Amino acid sequence: MKYIKEHIMFIFPMLAILLGIESSMVFDRMSRDYEKDLKEDYSMLVLANTPMKLSDFQQLDQRISSMNRIEKRTIVQEMAQGMSGISAEDIMQALPHFYTIHFGRYLDTQEIKQVKHALVASVDIKKVETFGKSHNSSYHLFVFIKVAFWTFVGFMTFTSLFLVIKQMEIWQFAHKERMQVMEIFGASTMLRSGILFKRAMIDALIATILTSGLFAFLRFVWTKQSHIDLLMQKEALLFAYKDIAILGGIAMLIVITSVVVVVISSKESRL
Repeated sequence: MKYIKEHIMFIFPMLAILLGIESSMVFDRMSRDYEKDLKEDYSMLVLANTPMKLSDFQQLDQRISSMNRIEKRTIVQEMAQGMSGISAEDIMQALPHFYTIHFGRYLDTQEIKQVKHALVASVDIKKVETFGKSHNSSYHLFVFIKVAFWTFVGFMTFTSLFLVIKQMEIWQFAHKERMQVMEIFGASTMLRSGILFKRAMIDALIATILTSGLFAFLRFVWTKQSHIDLLMQKEALLFAYKDIAILGGIAMLIVITSVVVVVISSKESRL
């Protein structure tokens, strides 16, 4: 029972770290996908005095990736019906040219202002509508969620790492006599710490398998049973097979770092 308890005391904080890391990878994939959707949905409305091509807009700002010309003939015909003595062609000549422009990536509010400033500075541009209020609301909400999430993950990781190191110190104390005997016979520090590495790596492997299994379950089983359209559409973002290698590598790195920290602190305490 004591043996199992010792392993659980190491697996739980390691599991918390790996869950936080995997959650951060999922969040990063989700956020990049969300940024892509925002980028594709967002556009500026430009009123131009003369016909313009994509290259004309890109000369003003390289962040512009595409443009669409808005057909105004239908609108003009409706306007002309309520105006006697004015033809649709006359209205067509009087109205500016309408375009929507899109960007290659998601722009923050400051970049939106920069693009607008570059456009309105041109004599060919009459007016630019950025729909800034809706864009600012989406952007600030997105930034707030990212900051809150990364703060939580950072705090949880730091706390769990502290617990991992403390459990490693307990193991070192439990095997203190054995390690001292090995030191007397000239064993290297890494060899003396072999028992710590062995225990920690086994538990790190278990934590990696549990974390990967949980997120694999969420992707392949739970999302289908939840019948939530958004999750079903984005299920590929919840887990990737490469995450197993990433989690395993990070777990091993944490183990090595923890053992080194414990060994160094133990040496300093004996001096």
